[in-house]
Amino acid sequence: MKNIALTGFMATGKTVVGKRVADILSFSFIDTDDLIEKISGMKIPEIFDKYGEKYFRGIEKIAVARASRLKNHVISTGGGVVLNPSNIVQLRKHGVVICLKANPEVILRNIGDNDKRPILATGDVYEKIKALLAERQHYYEFADYTIDVSNMSINDVALTVVDVYSKLKTR
Repeated sequence: MKNIALTGFMATGKTVVGKRVADILSFSFIDTDDLIEKISGMKIPEIFDKYGEKYFRGIEKIAVARASRLKNHVISTGGGVVLNPSNIVQLRKHGVVICLKANPEVILRNIGDNDKRPILATGDVYEKIKALLAERQHYYEFADYTIDVSNMSINDVALTVVDVYSKLKTR
């Protein structure tokens, strides 16, 4: 069976939905952010602080390549994974890429007071979310399918992902 790769902006539910989808389909689950931390031996904010975003994106590319080679997995990716087109190519080799999108208000609500998002560490968080969404919109369009999760429950999103996957997995 092909993998399911969930892309989308941070705080759109990729991890929580991915775990639910994995349970429904009896797939394994992997989060590329967890894999990045395992490969580097550091937490993501520490990687950004010590080495910067470019270094982080290099480790992310390695993590995506490793995850994409697995079979029968739901892969939750970081919000910026789409910035490197080779990541999408890797994810598509053995999987279906589904983007979860949400409006900025939902993303802000989901982030809350979370200080684990180094890319949002400075400035007005809401304005930064809007700017990053606009900047990345083109990249998110490379998904095989997009689901607007703004007004959906986690369970509804998971069931929608399973439905979309069942239609796209033979492509």
